Amino acid sequence: MNLATLIEDHPADRPALISGGDVTTYGELRDQVAEVRGALVARDIGPGDRVAILAGNTPHFVTAYLAVLGAGAIAVPLNPESPAAELHRELAVVEASLALVEPGGHAPAEVLQAAVPATVPVTDLLAGEPVPLVERSPGDVAVLLFTSGTAGAPRPAMLTHRNLASNIAQVLANPRRPRDLEEVVLAVLPLFHVFGLNTVLGVALQVGGTAVLVERFDPRATLEAIRRHRVTVVTGVPTMWSAWADLEGAPADAFASVRLAVSGAAPLPPAVRRAVRERFGLELAEGYGLTEASPVVTTGLGIDAPDGSIGVPLPGVSVRLVDGAGEDALVGDPGEIWVRGPNVFPGYWQDEEATRAVLTDDGWLRTGDVAVVDEDGCLHLVDRAKDVIVVSGFNVFPAEVEEVLEEHPAVAAAAVVGVPHPRTGEAVKAFVVPADGARVEVDDLIDHAGHHLARYKCPSTVEVVDELPTSLTGKVVRRSLR
Repeated sequence: MNLATLIEDHPADRPALISGGDVTTYGELRDQVAEVRGALVARDIGPGDRVAILAGNTPHFVTAYLAVLGAGAIAVPLNPESPAAELHRELAVVEASLALVEPGGHAPAEVLQAAVPATVPVTDLLAGEPVPLVERSPGDVAVLLFTSGTAGAPRPAMLTHRNLASNIAQVLANPRRPRDLEEVVLAVLPLFHVFGLNTVLGVALQVGGTAVLVERFDPRATLEAIRRHRVTVVTGVPTMWSAWADLEGAPADAFASVRLAVSGAAPLPPAVRRAVRERFGLELAEGYGLTEASPVVTTGLGIDAPDGSIGVPLPGVSVRLVDGAGEDALVGDPGEIWVRGPNVFPGYWQDEEATRAVLTDDGWLRTGDVAVVDEDGCLHLVDRAKDVIVVSGFNVFPAEVEEVLEEHPAVAAAAVVGVPHPRTGEAVKAFVVPADGARVEVDDLIDHAGHHLARYKCPSTVEVVDELPTSLTGKVVRRSLR
C-alpha cells in the first residue's frame, strides 16, 4: 500500500486544490506529484529516507507531501516559521536527507544548509521524469510529526501508512462525514500539524473533494473564502470559532453553505458553541484526538452530544477510561483515556523509553487525558494528567520552555504553566527565580525565548519570584502556580 494513492482514482477534471485564485485539478495534481516523485527517486531518495517539508498551506506543500510518500520516503512536515534554533534541533533529530521548501519561503537558509545535505525548492523538481509509486508495507513509517506527546519534551511520533489511512477510513465511517466529490473543505489549519494534514487534507483528497488552502487565519478573510467557494466542511480549533462568533459585522448566513462544522485540538467552551449556534444557526460538533492516534479518537458528529462533550469513539477505535487502580472507571467517575486501534502509532522515533511510557504491551495508548463518560456513552474531558498547555490548538510542553528560560544567565530556575486566555484558550506564563545578584529584565527574557522557540510557545507574561513551590521529592508543583 501507499497513502499517496488517495489521489489516484478521482476524475482528472475535478478541482483538487484552490489556492488564492488558482485551481489545481486532480489530473494536474497527479502529474505534478509524479514529476516531483521522479525527481526525488533520481536523487536516490527512497524507503526510509527522511525528507523535511517546510511550506505553508499551498499546493507546493501538498505536492511535496504526496511525492515524498509516493517515493517510499518518510515525510517530516515542519513549521517553516519556527525560529532557527528550533528547526535546527528538529532537523538534527530526524537526520533528514533533503529539505523541500516553499519558493521564497521564510525558512532560514543557513539553518537548512547546516542541518541537511540538500535544500531544494519544490518547484525545482517539477521537471522530473515521472515514475510509479513505490509500494510500502502497511506498518512502514510514512510521516514523522513533532509532538509534545503524552509525556516529556517534543519528539517525532512515527505515523505509518496504515495509521493514517485507518484514521481517514474511521472518520469516513461516521454517517455524517465528508462524502463525495462535491465536498469543498476549508484547509486553514496548518498542514504541518496532524489535524490539518490528515483530518482535513487527507480526508478531503480521499473523497475526491476540493481543499481550499488558506495560509493564515483571518476571521473576515476566511468567511469570505467560505462564501466565495461555497465551502461545505469547516474544521477548526476553538479560537477560530470564537473569533468568528465575535466578529463584528459577520452576516448571519456566513456559513450557509456549510454542512459539517467541527472543533478539535483543544476543549471547546460551551459558550462558544452556543454563540456559533445562536449567531449563525450552525451546529458545531466537538471531537478529541492526539498526534499519536493519527489523530481523531472521538467525535460528536451524528449524535446529540451535549455541550462540553467530545462525543463517542469513532468506528474501529476502542477507548477505555482507566482509574488509578488500573480498572475501568464507572459511569461518572474520572479515568485516563486509553486508546487502541489501527490508527494508534507504533512509537516515537528512536526513543524506546518514551514509547514504553505511553504504549502498553497489548497496544493501548495512554493519553494522559482524563475524562468521564455519561449514561449515554458520551465522553467529557475533565483534566489533563499531563502538564501540556494548549495554545490555539497547539501543544506546548512546559519542560521545553523552562529549559530555554534557564539558559538565560539571569535565571536560576523557571516554571511554566498555562493560564486562561480569551483568544487562544490558554497562554504561557513563566515564573522565574533570578540567579544570585542578577536582575531579570522581562522583555529581554521574552526576546530570548523568541529566538529559540516558536511564537506560540513563548511566555506572554513573566513573574519574578523568590522561589518555586516544590514537592517532597523536589519537583515543581505547577498546580500551586496556577
